[in-house]
Formats: sequence, structure tokens, C-alpha cells
Amino acid sequence: MKYWDIAKAAGLATAITVMGATAVTAQDEPGDGVSVKSARPSWDTGWFTTEIYNELLRELGYEVSDPVTLDNPAFYQSVAQGDVDYWVEGWFPLHNTYEDTFTNGAEVVGMVAEGGALQGYLVDKKSAEEYDITSLEDFKRDEVKEAFDSNGDGKADMVACPPGWGCETVIEHHLDAYDLRDHINSIKASYNASMADAISRYNSDEPIFFYTWTPNWTVGVLEPGVDVVWIEVDHPDLPEDQKELEDATEMAGVEGCVDDPCQMGWPANDIQPVANSEFLSENPAARTLLEEASIPIGDIFAQNATMNEGEDSEDDIKRHAQEWIENNRDAVDGWLEEARAAAN
Repeated sequence: MKYWDIAKAAGLATAITVMGATAVTAQDEPGDGVSVKSARPSWDTGWFTTEIYNELLRELGYEVSDPVTLDNPAFYQSVAQGDVDYWVEGWFPLHNTYEDTFTNGAEVVGMVAEGGALQGYLVDKKSAEEYDITSLEDFKRDEVKEAFDSNGDGKADMVACPPGWGCETVIEHHLDAYDLRDHINSIKASYNASMADAISRYNSDEPIFFYTWTPNWTVGVLEPGVDVVWIEVDHPDLPEDQKELEDATEMAGVEGCVDDPCQMGWPANDIQPVANSEFLSENPAARTLLEEASIPIGDIFAQNATMNEGEDSEDDIKRHAQEWIENNRDAVDGWLEEARAAAN
């Protein structure tokens, strides 16, 4: 074979090799060249899950922006309009109230954590025992209201939810449904700041009363059954968009509840991704990843506790997400394989 024939053959082989490498890369990174606009909720206990999903999308080649922090109403409007592509902090049925806002342009897809998100009302255990508090109804008693009244307005102060949160809607409904407007003052300031104040009062041996959800750092600092207790509602009464779930508000085996089964007043929530429909249609790999991936509720709880202990910077949260991915690499690689297959 002449020199130029050898060179030509070598060039062809090189071209084939390059083409093959390009094909492999395209298969491994179906999101190459696609920008993703992610969002995260205003509650920081959901930032860890956000970072995990964002990092998984990056492993598929997507260019994922740092997430924008949004309250519920702003997110559901933005995702329907395509101003953001997705988040993984849809709480259902709590967020059913936003369905009319997002269903024409976005959809719920996949499951981050199924049925593991509890919600309800707690008081410090010492006060519960001293005043025999077992239900919201007990806050109609004068001696109870006086004990939990820190501003002198004659009402018990309860840490509630900031405006725009899904839990605010349910708490407001409960105040009317159980005739508690004249007895309970719901504090709607920054949740973390309000809980920090409540914990400070608890450490000073003062009564505290608050709403919370799990997973959340609050029940890591104030352990149900030890520091605080879940109290019940007299009967289930939910907003219209959750009425069919009233039978699901009584739960057995709730650690730290005043009774078993415990009438929480809230159904357990699924935590689910919500994404723009056009984005999902154009990116089958991203859709499949959202459908396949999940995170154990205990892992979310553990990370939230770590944040509360001081590892709460943006870099810390990103590191936590990356460590979780590496510690769960077998499962992660399976999800990524399914996502890549969906793109072919």
C-alpha cells in the first residue's frame, strides 16, 4: 500500500473513531446544549433535594442554572408560563390549591418522597402536661391562652406559615373551622426566624406552640415525645380542594403524639416534582429522570438536621447533594441509564 493510501486509511480510521466518540458523548449527555431554569422553595429544607436533581441533570449534559428561590404562587405561575422549567418541592395534596394556576402549562411528574411528609401542631411537653393540652380545642381555655400569650393581646401565640405558603391556607381554614380566631394569634413572619424565637423561649422554660412539617429541622431540635408533643384536632376539616382526604388525617404510630392513632388534622403529603409541559415534551431524558429518581425521607431529614447544626451555606448544601449522589451511585446510575435510553 502506498504512503498516501496508508494515510487515507489512517485518516478514515481516525474519523470513524472521532465519530464514534461523538456518538457516545451524545448518548451519554442527551441534554448537551440545553439550558434548564430550576427553582427552589422559600423554605430551605427543600434546597437539598433541589441540588440533587440539578446535579443529576448536569450528569445528563444539561446546563442547569443556580435555582431561583420562589414562594408557591410565584413558582406555579412561572412554571406554567415557562419562565422556570421545574422544581422538586410540590407538596400534594397541600398544593392542590394551585392546580388551576399550573395545569394548563405544567404537570406533576415523578415522586421525590411518597406519603412521608407529616404536618401538624405541637406544644412543649411540659406545658401540655401542666395544662392538660391534647387538642386545639384546649386553646379556648383562658389559662391556656394566658400561658401562651407573649404579647398581651389575650390570645395564644402560634408560629404559623408565611403568606403564600400552602400551609397558610390550611391553618387559616382551621382557625375558622374550629372557631379559634378569638383564641389563637397566628404568627406569619419568617418561619425560621419565628421558630428560632420559639426555641429561645423554650430554652428559657417558656411555653411554645407551633405548626411544623416533616422532614424539617424543627423536630430534630425539639424531639416529639421528649421536648414537644403533637396535639390533635377535634375532628378533620380541610379546605374544599382537600375534602376527600379528611379520612386520611388520622394516623397510627406518630411518634410523640398525645394519642394513638393521632388525629393530626392534616393528611400526609407526597413530595413531587412539577415541571413545564413543553420542557418535558422536548426533553424525554429529563422527564424520565424526574419519573425515576427518589430520595428517602430519612435522608432528607438527616440533611436538614445537619444544616441546622451549622452546615447551611450554599456550598455546604451543594456538597451534601454531591455526597448523597456518590453514596447512592448504584441507584443514581440506574436512573441515568433509563434517562439516556429515553432520549434515543
